[in-house]
Amino acid sequence: MTTSTRGASAPAVLVLEDGRTFRGRAYGAVGETFGEAVFSTGMTGYQETLTDPSYHRQVVVMTAPHIGNTGVNDEDPESKRIWVSGYVVRDPARTPSNWRSRRSLDEELTAQGVVGISGIDTRALTRHLRERGAMRVGIFSGAAVADEATLLAKVQAAPQMKGADLSGEVATAETYVVPAIGTKKFTVAAIDLGIKGMTPHRMAERGIEVHVLPATATAEDVYAVGPDGVFFSNGPGDPATADHPVALMRAVLERSTPLFGICFGNQILGRALGFGTFKLKYGHRGINQPVQDRTTGKVEVTAHNHGFAVDAPLDAPSDTPFGRAEVSHVCLNDNVVEGLRLLDRPAFSVQYHPEAAAGPHDAAYLFGRFVSLMEGQRA
Repeated sequence: MTTSTRGASAPAVLVLEDGRTFRGRAYGAVGETFGEAVFSTGMTGYQETLTDPSYHRQVVVMTAPHIGNTGVNDEDPESKRIWVSGYVVRDPARTPSNWRSRRSLDEELTAQGVVGISGIDTRALTRHLRERGAMRVGIFSGAAVADEATLLAKVQAAPQMKGADLSGEVATAETYVVPAIGTKKFTVAAIDLGIKGMTPHRMAERGIEVHVLPATATAEDVYAVGPDGVFFSNGPGDPATADHPVALMRAVLERSTPLFGICFGNQILGRALGFGTFKLKYGHRGINQPVQDRTTGKVEVTAHNHGFAVDAPLDAPSDTPFGRAEVSHVCLNDNVVEGLRLLDRPAFSVQYHPEAAAGPHDAAYLFGRFVSLMEGQRA
């Protein structure tokens, strides 16, 4: 990514790897950027989306036409920086209006060097991605704009998401602790593969002291904190590259320590159990995805950000090296696996984001389910 100063009046062009282009105006930093073009269906929560490490190396297209209404505050970020590679909106708010706003979204994108584009037909772009799938993209503005053949060649030379090993690029380098709120009941070792700030907070609310460990943590590092449970976080990249987290999870499963994983952590559990993973055509992103908890029959509206999924049988439990496993949750739009659980050991995972940042609170019960596993193990 190369950027220069803010220039809302500068011309900009978005170029997809299949050659389709969209022309608009610069939004945020001016320059050029590359990534995987994906669309998010959320109508709100753009600040949480931008700062979610799972979006590393992705150019996010917002399907809601009007973005930036509430500006940017200092309370809602899910990490210390914006992680998206680029940002695409149709009609950016000219003036933010919210009592917590400290600056405009345009100003924040510029300050963090995030190249964006506005004024394009995001509905047409979304339909194009739904028909042809997520693909590489480049955004070029100001002096970076050139003839389309030159820009297309740059896009097609950019790295693909399939085969990308990215969790180490977004994870913490040093262990840190999020203390329990109120009385401490449990200690959890959380493996940071791209964790969002709200996730350990949700555990802390339930009396859990969370030790957040780097993605490179070993089993010795995990058990050095004396955990009652182990958590594997969300994160970016292709789970097929995550051999170290898979080996670490198998070590945890062998000890029958209560285990909970979300998003990337769900894919890691799938691989640890012997299932494969695959890349979805255009993925699930946004805060309105319907998922059924097959253990209760309840349907939840959930927050998603994943371009890969676990390939596991839906119709019956499977035998694994760690006992029987079953698909516990499924997406009602396309029957994609959205959760796994072991029937003979205390371990489960979901593919979506129960921390509700941003998003609905339908899945908050999953943190309580993790607590129940730890209570059962202690008893």
